[in-house]
Amino acid sequence: MDTKFCKNLKEARKISGLTQKQVAYELKVVESCYANWEQGRTEPSIDMLRKLCVLFSVSIDDLINGDF
Repeated sequence: MDTKFCKNLKEARKISGLTQKQVAYELKVVESCYANWEQGRTEPSIDMLRKLCVLFSVSIDDLINGDF
């Protein structure tokens, strides 16, 4: 997985003031699933990527290519 995406995902979460557990709850996934996305072990689906963007109030482009 793209390390830039992982870094941006973690930073977007921190800026939003949420914990991994809170994000997982909002997305209705287990905490380890979300943690794996931040650590680059797995990738979120397109549907989950859209939900992450809504939750963090960022665009998909910012999440994938941005500099947080």
